[in-house]
Amino acid sequence: MGSDMILAAESGGSGAFNVLLLLAIPLVFYFLLIRPQSKRRKEQMQMQNDIQPGARVLTTSGMRATVVEIDDDGLLLEIADGVEVRFVKQAVMQVLKDDEPDELDDELEELDEDGDEQDDDAVDLSKDGAEVDLSKDGDARAEDTAADEDGEPASEPKGKTKVKAADKPSA
Repeated sequence: MGSDMILAAESGGSGAFNVLLLLAIPLVFYFLLIRPQSKRRKEQMQMQNDIQPGARVLTTSGMRATVVEIDDDGLLLEIADGVEVRFVKQAVMQVLKDDEPDELDDELEELDEDGDEQDDDAVDLSKDGAEVDLSKDGDARAEDTAADEDGEPASEPKGKTKVKAADKPSA
C-alpha cells in the first residue's frame, strides 16, 4: 500500500508546474476581468464629475436631458420644456454630443416618411383571402351567415351563464 502512494505522487507531474498554474489563473482573471472593469468605472466617474450645466446627457433609464444645475451628489435635468427632474450623478450614462439627438430624430423622420419599408417577418393571418371583422358591434348579417368548417351555422353563446362551484368531496 505504501508503494501505491509513492507511484501516485510520482505520476502527478512536477510540483513547479502546479505552482505556476496556480499563479497563472489569478493573473488571467486580473487582466481579463478586474483591470478592464476598474478602468471603465474610473472613466465613468471622471465623466460624471466633469459634467457642466448646459450639457446634453443620456440617463441610465434612457432619457435624454439637458443639465440645468449641479449639486454635490445630484443634477437638475430638464427633460422637456419647463419639466425639470432631479437625478443623482450616477444616473448619467453618457454625455451626448450636440449633433447626436438631431441625427437620431432625422433618421426616425426618414423612416416615417418612407412608409414603404415592411417587415420581412410579417405573417398574413387572413384565411383564404377572407376579410375578418373583429369589432364588438360587427354586422349582424355576417354573424347569421357565419358557418363553421362543416358548412353548418356557427353556434353562438346565448348570454352569460352563472356557474355554481361544486362542493368539495369529503374524504
